[in-house]
Amino acid sequence: MKSMTGYGRGECARSGFKVTVELSSVNRRQTEISFHMPREIEALEAPMRDLIHRHVSRGRLTVRVALHCADGGEAARLHLNAPLARAYARELARLARRLRLPGPVTLDHLLRAPGVFQTDEELADAERLWPAVEHALKRALAALIKTREREGAHLARDLAVRIAAMRRAVERIQARAPKVVERYRRQLLQRIRNAGLKPAVGEDERLLREVVLFADRSDISEELARLRSHFRQFQDCLRSREPVGRMLDFLAQEMNREINTIGAKANDALISREVVTLKAEVERFREQAQNVE
Repeated sequence: MKSMTGYGRGECARSGFKVTVELSSVNRRQTEISFHMPREIEALEAPMRDLIHRHVSRGRLTVRVALHCADGGEAARLHLNAPLARAYARELARLARRLRLPGPVTLDHLLRAPGVFQTDEELADAERLWPAVEHALKRALAALIKTREREGAHLARDLAVRIAAMRRAVERIQARAPKVVERYRRQLLQRIRNAGLKPAVGEDERLLREVVLFADRSDISEELARLRSHFRQFQDCLRSREPVGRMLDFLAQEMNREINTIGAKANDALISREVVTLKAEVERFREQAQNVE
């Protein structure tokens, strides 16, 4: 079981460049990935996205990629693109003549033109850099998954505590349920006696029929059985190596449905008290399940 929150960082230096990849993830029902990377390697977003999807199935990920010279210098080396500068000069001079603007094209104009001066990073070829980016990304993913697994272990323990509390409440409800019908029969007879009535022979049969109808309306055995089934499914989730967040969301929804039905059918103060406990625990379970991948 893994959490959806985590952080990972990876580096790789190859071909005169160093690539740094940082990954951070937070909760999200679906997978959402946002990239922040130099323009020169934006073409690598698709293979990076595919690689991330093979390791992460849920959560909102932020991917930050930095590209710089491997020698660690503060400033990258500059390269003059002379052909581009000549083309700029020619076109700017032609534009000045067409618009009848005074003054010649100066060096300052050319230096401000995009692409005339380029850094090592800007000259880097995206495909040539992919092995380094892939290696750095794999390292970042390994670190991210490790933190998500560590946090997931804490979530698993907390979820198990919630399930254990619900199991105990279900056992108490199970022990109480058979007494509800008997209590209803006694109360019905007491109300008849308090009214000063004495049941006739035929009325005894109608009384029994009323008790049977009440027992059928208040029967919660199916709901308790389904709750126990959901508890067993949770144990399967604990043993699974696959992402289980969506299954836990489903279990929380189904457990809440069964608990509401028990509360509506029980007609008993003690069972209603246990239902309140179950609702509180399933809500805590649902909140924590939203953190699981």
